[in-house]
Amino acid sequence: QVQLVESGGGLVQAGGSLRLSCVASGGTFTNYAMGWFRQAPGKERDFVAAISWSGGSTRYADSVKGRFTISRDNAKNTVYLQMNNLKPQDTAVYYCAADSRGTVLSASPLSWDYWGQGTQVTVSS
Repeated sequence: QVQLVESGGGLVQAGGSLRLSCVASGGTFTNYAMGWFRQAPGKERDFVAAISWSGGSTRYADSVKGRFTISRDNAKNTVYLQMNNLKPQDTAVYYCAADSRGTVLSASPLSWDYWGQGTQVTVSS
């Protein structure tokens, strides 16, 4: 059983930056692809970014391409989401997820095996 704990959320002005972190425990981190999703109030959980077990492959939602960067440090069992040029529409709870397939970077939340509790990101205008 993998446990995921996110941190780094907060309140930021439009145009600002935040870096989210997600620490994994309870499993072999390099077995898992890692991803970030977000969910705004009253909306579905949407794909943001994903990275393969090695870090060699990444995938981004069109809405965040060029602004967000996903990375991982396998020695620290941690995945990051660097968010730059934040916009009010980025406001949501951000969730970390793990997929045991390792190299499949699915945009569907149904494909992911483990989830963190989420961290709130609020971008003010």
